[in-house]
Amino acid sequence: MIEIDEILSILPHRFPFLLVDKILEMEEGKRIVGIKNVTINEPFFQGHFPGKPVMPGVLILEAMAQVGAILLLKNIENKENKLALFAGIDEVRFRKPVGPGDVLRFEVEVLKVKATIGKLKGTAYVGDEIVCEATVMSVLVDRKK
Repeated sequence: MIEIDEILSILPHRFPFLLVDKILEMEEGKRIVGIKNVTINEPFFQGHFPGKPVMPGVLILEAMAQVGAILLLKNIENKENKLALFAGIDEVRFRKPVGPGDVLRFEVEVLKVKATIGKLKGTAYVGDEIVCEATVMSVLVDRKK
């Protein structure tokens, strides 16, 4: 299990854009399972949508990508000098809305890693129900100071 302090040492994201609370499982170079606790205090719920709060799909994808970035960055040398950036998103499907009180569980597996590019398959769940699926491509780049 990876707690928030270690997540903060791997990812450069901070509030309000850090969208991973904990990593539950990880097989190095293969797969990872992470969670995001969705609360009514999320800043995006103020306008998306008043009276019917729904987590924006792009933020579900961002959270999925952050979980995948932890998998890609966790055990590389000089990870503090690297960023994982979106390179592409394919085959995205949103199955159900996500709202306050939901716990998003992301299961992300490596499809292919070649040099600095990773292709990952992610599935987001609330309970046992799939809420989102996507194939995400990430590229590792040097982080400029």
